[in-house]
This record gives sequence, structure tokens and C-alpha cells, in this order.
Amino acid sequence: MRRYIIRRLILIPFTLIGVTLLVFCLTRLVPGGPVDRILQEQAIGALSGDKALGGTEKELGDEEVERLEEMFNLQEPMWKGYLQWLGVLPRKVQISKAEFNDAGTAEIALTREDGKAAVLEVQQRDGMPRYQAYDWLEDEDWHVDLESPMQRASRWAKRHRVTDQAAIARQAHSAGMRRWRAVAYRSRFEGVLQGNLGLSYKYNEPVSVMILERLPVSLYLGLLGALITYSVSVPLGVLKAVWHRSWFDSLSSVLIFAGYAVPGFALGAVLLVYLGARLEWFPLFGLTSPEFETMGFVDQVKDLASHTALPLLCYVVSTFAMTTMMMKNNLMDNLAADYVRTAVAKGLSFRSAVWRHAFRNSFIPIASTLGSVICTVVGGSLLIERVFDIQGFGMLGFQALMDKDYSLIMGTLLFTSVIIIVGNLLSDLLVAAIDPRVKFE
Repeated sequence: MRRYIIRRLILIPFTLIGVTLLVFCLTRLVPGGPVDRILQEQAIGALSGDKALGGTEKELGDEEVERLEEMFNLQEPMWKGYLQWLGVLPRKVQISKAEFNDAGTAEIALTREDGKAAVLEVQQRDGMPRYQAYDWLEDEDWHVDLESPMQRASRWAKRHRVTDQAAIARQAHSAGMRRWRAVAYRSRFEGVLQGNLGLSYKYNEPVSVMILERLPVSLYLGLLGALITYSVSVPLGVLKAVWHRSWFDSLSSVLIFAGYAVPGFALGAVLLVYLGARLEWFPLFGLTSPEFETMGFVDQVKDLASHTALPLLCYVVSTFAMTTMMMKNNLMDNLAADYVRTAVAKGLSFRSAVWRHAFRNSFIPIASTLGSVICTVVGGSLLIERVFDIQGFGMLGFQALMDKDYSLIMGTLLFTSVIIIVGNLLSDLLVAAIDPRVKFE
């Protein structure tokens, strides 16, 4: 068992690298990233007569677009960007540029760590930058590189998906790019290994903070739904197996299959219309009322319960039916097995045969689904949160996909992948604890 757990733990980093690398490449290859969306929003604002991007109607130039690409670290090659996201390679966190004048000098404006402004004068000699080596430059780990017109044109071509070499050469000799540039930057390790999941471009907040803010909502609904599902479905499945073909079994089966046939989000929409909008028995959206913080404890409990009732019902309706029928069918198969009939023939009571022998073996398939249950508990249900406008973890992942928020997509993916892997490992350990026939040797 110990060696099995160690092997599984060793495989976790490689699995996470494979999943995150695949999604990272897809986000870079699929068009419509953060910069494209900002440009689209600006174009839409200009067409509608509104001011865009901080109250200016001026279109973004190449330099502004470059700054946006550097903010989201899109200027790096795909492999390097992924290693920087992991925190294996340092990334440029502070960049300042200046073009060379006719005298062959570039004056770069820098902001030091103490907040003071400084100007660094750079000259070009034999293709290398030359500047005065101040002590604070070395202490603050500043570096200076040169950028040729062809390098600038190559970035322009990549941005506009231009492959014609002649067009790229003409762009390099254009008035806006024909001069060399001096680039001063600072680098540091700032990735997953350092506990930094990046900054959301849409909300301008750290991704880790956003995940921690939304996680309690999904945990609350998920844990409550799982508790209700297993505490009711398992005993109900046992009763249905013991009283098979009775009126109780037939009536409960009708209700269970009706609940299983209706998707949770569709049921939520119906309940919102009839119980929320028409009868006004339950709130229409959210998990709490706007004045929740000013309520007393008893009123807060009532308010939370009224907001939780409908989404919780939609959470458990499908898993409730599946767990109940799985428990019933497994138990009926074990009750018909030879070892149960032999135990009853030797004088063991039927009730003891059910709970001491058949129940344990019947619970094994349910225990094997622990991984998916944990994922649902933590990740929440996107469609249900969407219907009830609950700002949970599932809704956060949906918003990240809709906004093409790269950092938020990668952060939610990494967190979800870790939960699924850990959940599957716990499922295997639980099955081994229940079933003595399972040996991980």
C-alpha cells in the first residue's frame, strides 16, 4: 500500500504538467485572447460613440499593444511562456523602452524600488548596449538589451499573423520601426511554484484570491448536497432492495426516475418561475440577500436557508437517483449470491446477512465514485450556479472561458485537476479499505 501511494504521488506532478501544458497551448493557439478582446471592445465603443479605455477615443498603437502583450506575457514563445507560468524560468515583470536618437543615445525612464525616478542613458556600440553601471542597477537586478527594427517587425507580424517576408521587411523600414530600441527590464521567478497564479486581466485581481473567495460557496452547496444524498440514498437503496416489488419500491422508483430524467438546471428554471417569481416563496438569485450582513443570527440562518433550498434541490436530484438505484441493484445482486444464502442457511438472521455481509460489498461501487463526488463538491455545478446566479467556483471557471482570461483559466484548471487527482487517489484507498480482496502490491 505504501509503495502504491508513493507511486501515485510521484505521478501527480507529471499528470498536472500534461494537463496544464495542453490547455496552455490551446489558449495561445486559439484566436481572441485578452489583447484582441480589448481591441474589440475599443472598436465597439468607438462605433457606439462611447469613449473606451480610460476615456480616450484614440486607437491603440503598436507600442500600447506591445505593453498589453508584455503585461499578459504573450510576447514570449509558447514553451518559454509555459515554463515562466510554472515558475521554472524568470519572467520580465518591469519593462521600460526608449528609441535611439540621431546621436545614437537612448534615454530610458526607470522607476527604482524606493519609488524614485531615474534616467538611464544607453549607447550602442558593436551591437551591444553601453551604459554607466550604477550600483542600484546591479542591486535591483536591472538588465539592458537592444531590439532591432527587424525584431520589432517580427513581433508586429506575429501579432497581425503576417507571413510575407517582404511585408515584414517593409514594416521594419517604416517610420515607426526603423530605429533601434534599448530595453531595460527586471526579471524574477513568479509562477505556480512560487504560489503565484497570475493576475486576472478582466478583474485585475490575483487569481488565487478570486479562487479562495468563490470556493466557500461551492463547498457549502457541494458538501451539503453530498451529505444529504448519501445519508438518504444509501438507506433508501437498502430498503428498496429488501422490499423489492412492494408498493414502497414501486412508488419510490417512479419518483426517483422522474427526478433522474429532469436535468438539474432545467428543474431550477422551472422552480424559479413557479416557486420564485409567481408564488414568491423563494428568492430568485444569489445565496444571500443584500442586507445579509446587517441581520441577526436567526434571520441570517433563515435567509441562507431560503436561498439554499432551490439550488440544493437541483444539486441532489440527479446524484440522488443514481446513488439510490446503484445501491439497490448492487445489494440485490449480493443478496442473491451464494455466500449470503449460505450465511442465512447456517442460522444467521436475514437482517444480519444484509448489514454484515451484503451491504459492505454493495457499497464498493459507490465508494469508487468518491473522486467525481469530491470534484463536484469543490467545483460546484456550472449550470445550476448560472441559473440561480450564484457566484461559486463553477461560475468563476465559466466566466474565465467567456472572457478568454488566460490566467484565470489556468488557475481554475490547475485547482480542479489537483482535486480530481486527489479524489481518485482517495477513491482507491477507500475501496481498498472496504474490499479486503483489493491489494496494491
